[in-house]
Amino acid sequence: MTKVAIIQQPPVYLDLEKTMSRAIQLIEDAARDGAQMVVFPEAWFPGYPTFVWRLPPGAGMGKTDELFCRLQANAIDLSRGGMKPLQAAAKDHGVVIVAGYQELDGAVSGSTLYNSCIIIDADGTVANNHRKLMPTNPERMVWGFGDGSGLNVVDTAVGRVGALLCWENYMPLARYALYAQNIDIYVAPTWDSGDTWLATMQHIAREGGCWVIGCATALEVSDIPTDIPHYEDLFPNKDEWVNPGDAVIYKPFGGVHAGPMHQEKGLLISDIDVSAARSSRRKFDASGHYARPDVFTLTVNRSRQAPVTFD
Repeated sequence: MTKVAIIQQPPVYLDLEKTMSRAIQLIEDAARDGAQMVVFPEAWFPGYPTFVWRLPPGAGMGKTDELFCRLQANAIDLSRGGMKPLQAAAKDHGVVIVAGYQELDGAVSGSTLYNSCIIIDADGTVANNHRKLMPTNPERMVWGFGDGSGLNVVDTAVGRVGALLCWENYMPLARYALYAQNIDIYVAPTWDSGDTWLATMQHIAREGGCWVIGCATALEVSDIPTDIPHYEDLFPNKDEWVNPGDAVIYKPFGGVHAGPMHQEKGLLISDIDVSAARSSRRKFDASGHYARPDVFTLTVNRSRQAPVTFD
């Protein structure tokens, strides 16, 4: 059995240093409870830019610019070792970490942000880094498009793990690209929640014959620092649950295994039998005996897309 811990605690909103410190403590807490895998929601480092859904794209552009500046200053640059603290925590506690974060690519423009998900193995090495292929609706005001270089399912200390972010999980071909790589644990860090999202997690567990972990950031207005730009405009209702969390685990071929954890903060911890994923696909294997390569084929471009090449 493998013990999985889903983080359903808020970050220190738009403050990377304090958010990283909180993450290290949460990983330590999870490891103390026996967790071998720790999962953080979409854009948890240093907080999902919920302001893009609350400000109009034209009239609110100036306000968005100010908030983007704060977000950008607290993003993580892998080329400068921005994930070193999390890598050290993974190694110190022997846990696999899957984490959604705001990525700044200092190796290219040093300005564009990406909605990314990193998989860190239990020895502290980066096993995969995936950038969200298509930011959803107003998210395109703050995030660039990812590419296929991170569409990987990777071997880790807890099994073969892959991840798609939020509404990427509605993209059939992206899901199929993961199914075709012998996936055991499918992680879906998100900002979405509610019955429709939970139904999607259920569907993927059945379609992919894999463990599915869904998690969003449980966040109340009271968790958000009052000194962020335009706080009063963005959060007039001080009793609001900005996101209820809804951390959940579905078992291979469907059925709730743990959760959902609704409007509650803490850790959702559960044991899973990783081997149950492959055996569940006896009945339906989307990329195996149920595939029809004589009728359907999928080609995935895994090349890293770059705007410039220096000879």
